[in-house]
Amino acid sequence: MKICILGAGVVGLTTAYMLAREGHEVQVLDAEPGAGLGTSYANGAQLSYSYVAPFAAPGVVSKVPGWLMDRDGPMRLRPDFTWNQIRWLYRFWRACNATQSDATTAALLRLAFHSRALVHEMVSREGLDFDFSHAGKLVVYSDTAGFEGAKRQVAMQAALGSEQQALSPAECLAREPALAHIAHRISGGIWTPGEDAGDCHQFCAGLTTLLRGSNFNVAFHFGTRVTQLLTAGGRVVGAATAQGVFEADAFVMCLGNGARQLASPIGVDLPIYPLKGYSYTVPVTGAAPSVSITDSKAKVVYARLGNRLRIAGMADVVGNDRRFDNRRLDTLLRQAKEAFPEAADWTELNPWTGLRPATPTGLPIIGRSRPWPNLVLNQGQGSLGFTLGMGSAALVADVLAGRAMGIAAGEFAP
Repeated sequence: MKICILGAGVVGLTTAYMLAREGHEVQVLDAEPGAGLGTSYANGAQLSYSYVAPFAAPGVVSKVPGWLMDRDGPMRLRPDFTWNQIRWLYRFWRACNATQSDATTAALLRLAFHSRALVHEMVSREGLDFDFSHAGKLVVYSDTAGFEGAKRQVAMQAALGSEQQALSPAECLAREPALAHIAHRISGGIWTPGEDAGDCHQFCAGLTTLLRGSNFNVAFHFGTRVTQLLTAGGRVVGAATAQGVFEADAFVMCLGNGARQLASPIGVDLPIYPLKGYSYTVPVTGAAPSVSITDSKAKVVYARLGNRLRIAGMADVVGNDRRFDNRRLDTLLRQAKEAFPEAADWTELNPWTGLRPATPTGLPIIGRSRPWPNLVLNQGQGSLGFTLGMGSAALVADVLAGRAMGIAAGEFAP
């Protein structure tokens, strides 16, 4: 089958890999000059298979006013009064309940564990170099209530296959001595040994090089922006670009935030909204963490990438604004230096900002679109694109092969 994939971020490239492995002829279109240059470029770098509980959770709504009043808080909202923002926020509010949150968590854990097995198999098979490590992950808490809630989440996820352990403050420091500078505010932590870390952009670049090899039938068309999807006879028949129309038997949309604008004219309404985040990638010069760390209070993640440290945080609801906010950059830098003051050369920061394509519930959208059966959606992974990419790609391959999906995946259907 000839398949056209729209988007060359981590979701699009893993989809290309899974389809090419099955012998399909694949072409990948992307507006950027290379692979993984959008949201995949400098994300949090954590492959967090057991940390997929959605942002829309019980208690979040009550915290939002405090976060918004705090100019340095983890979330910022700038109303733009567009229908998409209003509708997304309403659906997000509706999803902030225990029933929806638990169901979403269970579905995402299935997909994440499916993805983990495929990531490990692919790394072993292909030998990609992307600073991959089985680092494990430690989430530290600064308040007793938050730590107790985390322990309840651990108990719930244990029944779904997660292997996690609650640690005392002393045990957190024993696990990661670099936490010494914030030891005074650690109430406890959750240790998850099965988590990984890696450089997502290097992963995308390595996968592109691999797919260009003679073992795969994949063609890349970078600098090629899709301006319109063409339909006739109940099917999508082409992707129009300035370089011409690309035709295929099937199209797979992996465009992140760009999907809504392209899909809407053909009647496919995607409930996706960008959540803006920031990151730094600094050279390690001292006592940096060796395991992945999440600071629950600051909502900041730290991932070791060889001799570099990736620092990421924030979830700003500000539309498609890709500009840097200097105050947010300053906040993230201050939080990182307070946590690990001796870790890095803080004069070489490599700042980055990206827009995560999020659905209100946190569930990605994977499957055949309506009413176009040859247009398959692989969208809305939010901040979990790296974590869920391989699993999502495998589900797309199942759909196009007409076989049963490798996991129960009804929750992801468009």
